[in-house]
Amino acid sequence: MLRKIFAHNAFFCVLVGVVGLASSCKKSDSNGKGTRAELTKDSIYLYAQQTYFWNAGMPSYSSFNPRKYSSNEAVLNAIKALPSTGGKDKYSFIDDGTVATELGGVGGDYGFSVNYDGSNLLRVKYVYSASPAAAVGLKRGYQVTKVNGKTTIRSSQSDIDNLNNGIFGDNPSISLTVVKPDGSSEDVTIQRKTYNINPILSSKTFNVGAKKVGYVAFNTFTTNAVALLDPLFNQFATDGISELIVDLRYNGGGSVATAEALTNLIAPSAENGKVMYTTYWTKTMRDGAATILQNQKFYAEGNDKVVRLYSYYDYSYKPTIDAGNQEVFAKRGTLNGLIRVYFLVLGGTASASELLINNLKPVMDVKLIGKQTYGKPVGFFSLRIDKNDLYIPQFETKNQVDEGGYFNGLAVNKNIADDLTKDFGDPSEKLLAEALNYSATGNFTSYLKDNSLSSTTGSSRQSIDNANEKLDHEFKGMVETRKLKLNN
Repeated sequence: MLRKIFAHNAFFCVLVGVVGLASSCKKSDSNGKGTRAELTKDSIYLYAQQTYFWNAGMPSYSSFNPRKYSSNEAVLNAIKALPSTGGKDKYSFIDDGTVATELGGVGGDYGFSVNYDGSNLLRVKYVYSASPAAAVGLKRGYQVTKVNGKTTIRSSQSDIDNLNNGIFGDNPSISLTVVKPDGSSEDVTIQRKTYNINPILSSKTFNVGAKKVGYVAFNTFTTNAVALLDPLFNQFATDGISELIVDLRYNGGGSVATAEALTNLIAPSAENGKVMYTTYWTKTMRDGAATILQNQKFYAEGNDKVVRLYSYYDYSYKPTIDAGNQEVFAKRGTLNGLIRVYFLVLGGTASASELLINNLKPVMDVKLIGKQTYGKPVGFFSLRIDKNDLYIPQFETKNQVDEGGYFNGLAVNKNIADDLTKDFGDPSEKLLAEALNYSATGNFTSYLKDNSLSSTTGSSRQSIDNANEKLDHEFKGMVETRKLKLNN
């Protein structure tokens, strides 16, 4: 059995790029001839033709003609727009390797993000503890009034563009004017640096009557997160918690293996040995017909302990335990006997976060608080093409009772908007307060809806949500990082 991290830089290997692509193209109408750029466009289409989740009914290479498109992104956008997808593909993208690096727990940006709150004020929504933003004292809830000298008031698309270029662009530094909760204003300059991502933004244990309720704000499923989650859950066990609140409001997903580990930290030991979820790969992959995967090569230690050259084609993609594509519960840690788990979610809660929730729904009492989730029941591994990684959905997951397909997101039990004015773990923050109230009373609060208009600017809630969507640069993905088995 191999340890398979499909993000390319996790292998101690060299994946075959253009050279391998040329050999795969010889079987197509392209005859393996063309410029480097043309062969890359060919490869994007040919990999989709054999591994894409919606590859049934895709046109032939000659009918599609990937070389007619102006860029690699244009080729991918045309694939996403094919009738075979049913308009469902909002997930595929081409990356320069950044995703693989961040999946491993290393950031290279400023380490913070922002959203407009219900009053149409731009606020910091989270800060990673070891990031450059944390080093200058930036905190969740701070109002941002200027970015690189320009106001954050939204009057046109150019205002959103300034925020995207300043906060999420590739500039080496950014200057902000922020207003703190005490009303004082401060100018700060943040330098972009490499830092270690700690996805646990906050954790604590609350006393709710005679009960103890654990809380953790978990922001991304990095591959290094399990080593941080294990001691936290041991502490929860020591504290004697009987209910747990998992704050996934900004968590767009990440490693499948980490989602599996967190599932086993939460799930009751009575489920040990029972099916957790099943992975259903694209039919061409299940049938062993995705021969193009022979070009994605890596060195690894096989079942006989000998290191040799393999390819992604050497794995079995059948939906069985023997193939490694049906996971079973295996209790992790000492926390057991949770009677309920609450998930705090928003529209950006996606993929591996939704996998975690869907895994637990059949086996314990699960409550969702916030807004309907993103809707990404499909996942992928990276395909190395020349100097980039192609991410296209190649599998879907279904839980113990065969539930999946939540392309429109997971519905919440209590609908309420994000409260950016309060820090993570503040019991007066709206989403957390709802969970604590339910724990105490067995009911959610009676008020049903948020204000439809901002009290300060008159902007509609929909207008604010649309602006936040344009500022949402969180990775949304479920990246295959588990152990699969070789065909022989």
